[in-house]
Amino acid sequence: MKQVRPKKNLGQHFLTDLSIAKRIADTVDEPYGDIPVLEVGPGMGVMTQYLVEKDRPFKVVEIDRESVAYLNERFPRLRENILGEDFLRMDLQKVFDGQQFVLTGNYPYDISSQIFFKMLDNRDLIPCCTGMIQREVALRIASQPGTKAYGILSVLIQAWYDVEYLFTVEPSVFNPPPKVQSAVIRMTRNKVQHLDCDENLFKRVVKTVFNQRRKMLRVSLRQLIQGSDDAPFATKRPEQLTVTDFVELTSWVGSQLLCADTKS
Repeated sequence: MKQVRPKKNLGQHFLTDLSIAKRIADTVDEPYGDIPVLEVGPGMGVMTQYLVEKDRPFKVVEIDRESVAYLNERFPRLRENILGEDFLRMDLQKVFDGQQFVLTGNYPYDISSQIFFKMLDNRDLIPCCTGMIQREVALRIASQPGTKAYGILSVLIQAWYDVEYLFTVEPSVFNPPPKVQSAVIRMTRNKVQHLDCDENLFKRVVKTVFNQRRKMLRVSLRQLIQGSDDAPFATKRPEQLTVTDFVELTSWVGSQLLCADTKS
């Protein structure tokens, strides 16, 4: 079979170390070892070869036509389950007929955040997400309040998922080697079903204040409301707030916006 050429415009870095590929594939076994699995961006199937052997429904989604042709030839029994689509545009309800599934993959670095935002939008479908991303992004997702890495992704993902940083992967095990280290993480749905605030406003508040992360909240919140000096945590900076604090802050912002609408 003709090897697939990694394409820079798709952010392709093919993993070549089989032992690491198997370790990543095995991250889907806990804690949801019996529901379907969807692999994003399988490339030449270095992880696919281990995932396909698991006794559970399995599909892959790949946007690169050359990779799709290669996968069809290498994994003939998967042919009906190789989806030549753009994951970011897919209706995930249709992948396994509305069934929950584990999401995994060696995610393209330049769209990993978009993948996780789509995961959040489909969190009732995706109780677990594992895979490999740029180490810097993994640290950001897993970081705790009070650290430099703590930011928008940390808060939005940790509101709904428990995050585990599993292990680091060096550039030398890829073709071509990326210029950065990689890391494997696992995100598992927590027990939160609803935030005690407007969830769309929650995202807006988090993004607004972290876009001016060096400023106190009373300053950055002025983009949303007047009278922000009276906000909870007004003299703190966003990286000092927990998810629970952001929920409280959002509730307060929501009440202020409602009062402003009533007065007008």
